[in-house]
Amino acid sequence: MDRMTDLEIGRALTGVAGWTYTGKLHKQYVFSDFVHAFGFMATTALIIEKMNHHPEWSNVWNRVTVDLTTHDAGGVSARDFELARELDRIASKFL
Repeated sequence: MDRMTDLEIGRALTGVAGWTYTGKLHKQYVFSDFVHAFGFMATTALIIEKMNHHPEWSNVWNRVTVDLTTHDAGGVSARDFELARELDRIASKFL
């Protein structure tokens, strides 16, 4: 998987609402409570493992903060945007 250029990342960001680029793809999800936040993480963990593309993420009560980068590519790749779209799809069921 190849590292995307800043121009490619900028274009791809238009297709993933709420994500920003800070050297990594970054988003914070805010759920109604801890159960929904943890449910989101547990549900996405199965897909993440299947993709073998693990995010940097953390959970504090109702918030899940996610940073995506492809270490093998040395930066953000199309694979990160694929995972971002999948995370958003699943998050919509918990929000």
